[in-house]
Amino acid sequence: MLRIGLLGASKIAPVAVMAPAGKRDDVTITAVAARDPVRAADYARTHGIAAVAEDYAALIARDDVDMVYNGLPPSGHLEWTLRALEAGKAVLCEKPFAMNASEAQTMVDAASAAGLPLIEAFHYRYHRVMQQAVAMVRAGALGTLHRGYAMFEVPIPRSPDELRWRRDLGGGGLMDLGCYPIHALRTLFGEEPKVREARGVFEDGVDTRMNAALIFSGGVVAEVACAMTSETFGARLTLAGSRGRMEIINFLAPQLGCRFTTTVDGITTEHPTDGPSTYEAQLDHVVEVITRGVTPLTGGADAVANMAVIDAIHAAAGR
Repeated sequence: MLRIGLLGASKIAPVAVMAPAGKRDDVTITAVAARDPVRAADYARTHGIAAVAEDYAALIARDDVDMVYNGLPPSGHLEWTLRALEAGKAVLCEKPFAMNASEAQTMVDAASAAGLPLIEAFHYRYHRVMQQAVAMVRAGALGTLHRGYAMFEVPIPRSPDELRWRRDLGGGGLMDLGCYPIHALRTLFGEEPKVREARGVFEDGVDTRMNAALIFSGGVVAEVACAMTSETFGARLTLAGSRGRMEIINFLAPQLGCRFTTTVDGITTEHPTDGPSTYEAQLDHVVEVITRGVTPLTGGADAVANMAVIDAIHAAAGR
C-alpha cells in the first residue's frame, strides 16, 4: 500500500491524486496539511481524508506517509520538497517544478543524495496519446523534424488569492501554462533548445501572455505560446517533418476530448486517444517508481532543463 500525504489543500489534488487513488486498492490518501488548520479540516471532511496534520512539518513527519504530494505554489516547492526528502519521503511535485533552474537543481541533487524518487507531475506525459507521439517521432515516422508549435491557453480570473496572479508565489502564464508546451516540444525533439526571442504581456508583475521561439539543432524553429487571459481553453501541438505532419488537439488532457492525426507520405491517419486519464496514468507510473524501482519519466535533469528554458524565456521577454 502506497500511503500519500497531501501538502496543501489544493484545488488540483482531488483530480490529480485523489480520484485516481480512489480507483486503486494499493494507494491511499492518509493525511492533509494546509497553512490554515481549519481549511485543512474542512478539506479533509469534504474529501474523506482520515487525518489532518497540524502543519506541513507534522505531515512530513507522519509514519503513515510514504510519499508527499507537493501541491503548494511553486514558491513552496524548494523548501518543502527538501524537507520531505530529509524526512525520508518520496515526492511527487507539481509543475512548474521550482521558481527557477537553480532551485530545481538543488531539489534534484537532494533527491539523488537521499536515494529517493522526486517526480515532476507532468501528467500529460503519461497518457497514451503522448506516449504514441513520442514513439512515432523517435521511430522517424515524420522524417527529419523541421518545425514545431505548441500552445496552451485558459482563462484564469484575476484574484488576490489566485497564485497564478502572484509573482511572489511563482505565478504567471509561462510558469503555470507555458511549462507544458515547452516540455512537450523538448520531449518530442529529444534535445535542449536555445531561446531566440520572446515577447510577453505583463500585468501586475506577471506575464499574462507569452510567445517564444525556440531553436533546436540544425536551426529548427519551434514556437511556444501561452495565455491566461484568453476567452476559451486551447491546447494544441503540431510537428512538421520531411515525411509529414502531426497534430494533437488537446494534448494536455485527452480524456476531456482529443484529436490526434498524422499525415505521413500523403496518408492521413486518425490515432486512438482513449485509455486511462492522464492522472491515472501518472499514478500508475508513480506506483511503479516507488514500489518497483522504475526510473521516473519526469523529474531529475529533465525538470532542471525545463526550468532553464522558462528562465531563458523570462529573460528574453524582459522580465
